[in-house]
Amino acid sequence: MATIDRQATTLALAHALSAAERGLSVIPLSRTKLPALRSPHRDDPTAPLCHGECGRFGHGVYDASIDPIRIRELFAAAPWATGYGIACGLDPHHLIGVDLDTKSGTDSSAALRELALRHLFTIPETVVVLTPSGGRHVWLSGPPDVVVPNSAGRLALGIDIRGAGGYLVGPGSRTEHGAYSTAPGTAHLAPAACPPSLLQLLLPPPRTGRHAGPASAGQHGQGLVQFVLAAHEGQRNTRLFWAACRAYENGLGPDLTDALVDAAIHTGLTEREARSTITSASRMTRHRP
Repeated sequence: MATIDRQATTLALAHALSAAERGLSVIPLSRTKLPALRSPHRDDPTAPLCHGECGRFGHGVYDASIDPIRIRELFAAAPWATGYGIACGLDPHHLIGVDLDTKSGTDSSAALRELALRHLFTIPETVVVLTPSGGRHVWLSGPPDVVVPNSAGRLALGIDIRGAGGYLVGPGSRTEHGAYSTAPGTAHLAPAACPPSLLQLLLPPPRTGRHAGPASAGQHGQGLVQFVLAAHEGQRNTRLFWAACRAYENGLGPDLTDALVDAAIHTGLTEREARSTITSASRMTRHRP
C-alpha cells in the first residue's frame, strides 16, 4: 500500500492548482513520477481502448485538467500523491518540454548548444525547471496546429522531448529522488515560443514514398527493436512511441508491430499498453496498423 504523506500531498495540490491558474492541465503523480491513479481497466485485458470516456479516473495524461474542482477530486482519489504532472501539447500553451538529462553521462546542455549553433536558433528566455538529478526541463510553446511527438535521444543523447501525450513533472513536486524546483528568475515567465528551426527538428521527417530494401529494412527494424529493449523505467512508452514512428515512416510498421510489442512487454509494459502506443504512432504518421 502506498505511503501517505499528507503534507507533501497538500503542497503538491497547491502547486498543481497554481499551475492550473496559468492554463496548465495537471494530474497527480506518485513519488515514482508516474501517474498516481492506476487504470480502472487494468484487470480487464478485453476492455476497449479508453482515454477517459468511461468517466472514471486513472487514464494518465488524459485525466489532466485546469478545472480546480476536478483537480481536487483527482488528488482526493490519490492521497499518496506527492507531485503533479503537466500535460504537454494542450491549449493554450501547447507545451513542449526539452528534457536535458544527466543520467546518460553526456553533457546534454552542450549538445543542445551545438544543435543551436548548427541549426541557427537560440533558446529564448523561458521557464526552466531543475530536476533532483541535476537535469533541466526547458519549457517551450508550440503552434496550435502542430503535433510534436515524444522522443528519447532523437535530437542527441541525453535530450528527450515531451510532446503530445506526454507530461512534465511540475515544480514543487517531491519524488523518491528529491524535489523539482523552478530555476531562479524563470518562475514568473510564460513558456516561450519554440524557435521554428528547432521545431522542425522535433517533427518526424516527411515520408519520401520509398520503401527500404529487404536487407536494410531488416537491419533497421532490428535496431528499433533493440532501442525499445534498452528502455529503463520512465522511458518505456517514449522509446516505444519513437521506434514505432520511425517504423511507420520507413514503411516497416505493420511488419514490425509484433516484434515491438514483444520488446515492450519485455521492458514491463502490458500488451494493451504497447499496442495502444503503437496505434498512436501510426496515427501520428498518418498510417493504420
